[in-house]
Amino acid sequence: MSSLNTRRRWIALLAAAAVALIWLAACSAAPTATTAGSASATAAATPTKGGTITFGRAAATTSFDLNNQITANNAFAIDKVFEPLVSFDTEGKIIPWLAEKWTVSDDQLTYTFTLRSGLQFSDGTPVTAADAKFSLDRHIKVQGPLPLEAPIAKIAATDDQTLTITLKNAYTPFLSELSGFSNGVFPKDFAGLTEKEFFAKPIGTGPWVVGTWDPSGDTTFTANPHYWQAGKPYADKLVYKVVADDTQRIQQLQAGQLSGIDAVAPATISQLSSDANVTVSQLGSWEVEQVFFNTQNQYFADPHVRRAIALSLNRDGITQAVTFGAAQRVLTLIPPTIQYSAPVKALDNDPARALTELAASKFPQGFTATLLIASGNSVRAQEAQIIQEAVKPLGITLKIEAIELNAFRERFFAYKFDAMINSGQSDAPDPNGLIAFQTDPNGFSKSFWTHYTNDKVTTLAEQGRVTPDGDARAGIYAEIQQILADEVPYIPIYNTRNVVASLASVHGLTPRINGSVLFQDVWLQK
Repeated sequence: MSSLNTRRRWIALLAAAAVALIWLAACSAAPTATTAGSASATAAATPTKGGTITFGRAAATTSFDLNNQITANNAFAIDKVFEPLVSFDTEGKIIPWLAEKWTVSDDQLTYTFTLRSGLQFSDGTPVTAADAKFSLDRHIKVQGPLPLEAPIAKIAATDDQTLTITLKNAYTPFLSELSGFSNGVFPKDFAGLTEKEFFAKPIGTGPWVVGTWDPSGDTTFTANPHYWQAGKPYADKLVYKVVADDTQRIQQLQAGQLSGIDAVAPATISQLSSDANVTVSQLGSWEVEQVFFNTQNQYFADPHVRRAIALSLNRDGITQAVTFGAAQRVLTLIPPTIQYSAPVKALDNDPARALTELAASKFPQGFTATLLIASGNSVRAQEAQIIQEAVKPLGITLKIEAIELNAFRERFFAYKFDAMINSGQSDAPDPNGLIAFQTDPNGFSKSFWTHYTNDKVTTLAEQGRVTPDGDARAGIYAEIQQILADEVPYIPIYNTRNVVASLASVHGLTPRINGSVLFQDVWLQK
């Protein structure tokens, strides 16, 4: 009877999703930048200067120390202030940024970067190669959650505009690694300030300067008058307004209280797209929604338990039910938007085999554990309910615990969870970033706080970093992904799209492929 009721609830969820899918079918978008909203098509093409952009975000900015931060609430504020030598375009291709060009020696060990002429920090002082050297040296010293993993032997400022970095051995993802926000450039010796003083009022090359900042509330940026992209940013101010609940963010946008919002719930994309006063912009992402297991937990240390849960889930059904077609099901943590995402034989949607797998575990009768999620996120709340129902036939009771976002992060950072729903987000376009972050038991994140350990995966990951791009490197990452699919320290579910929404009078507000928005190209119609 319990199994029958479970199936009925599952069918009801999918039936509801199917109705919504008919209504929302038009919202599906390709993994390239797209916009919707009638006003954008007829708006004037010439940007205007001035005004304030008020952007709704789920959590406050708590630190601008770029070398010691990783979560989106901080990373996507840090990248407004600090910029790296190289960046990436909408498809993940490495492009010049503070460095206008670079060369690589034939042995792939020496990288020579030439800085743009006339670069200035937000205080008007010139940017030199010595500043870039100091910034990268500090990152190497600090390491932090996104360390410079490259085997750097020496960093030298040859002259004011030339920076030379010499590696001990070839390192394929080096440029990709440099493109991350944590490798931004700041003044040598922290402009004569202490580190604490400097990061309380940071100086960078980015389009925005920190004005007022409440670590538990809103942040106001002002336009950098010395920004190297002439005439930008267009707006005078950018305000990050904290609105934790996704429904409230949408309501405040439609009421005109916000200029734009990120983290748009999939169920609302079509509704917002049909609103003449709103523009919706979408782009592919480097993010994968996942269920994570704390492998230090007695239940989830057992690979048979993890495999049984994976077999209980219908990933395609979950994806359709909670994203209404606005995401694509995946079977691996490397999304299709990143090179070397591989087809794997995954444990998926086989309830009979799930029972057999659990029978082989130390807990054949099941158990009770907690599934941790952040509150205020309607999509994850629905995901949790579907997962909870799916594992009931195994005799597994997952109690859903929803807590405030910052508390949620504190909990999993401290390993105080059994299982959780979270996303894996790459900060750079090379697969090494996600693999290192989610599989290295000795790294900062301890395999994304799962403490998953597999010596073969660790060895393969090391090989992937030094193997040149091509078939051999593809084979290494394919093998890693298959091992992860077999041992299931986490269950990848779907690859999201980055979706932002803005008032139709706000132009140029589009997401980056890493989920951020830089805002220097955003302008307000008067």
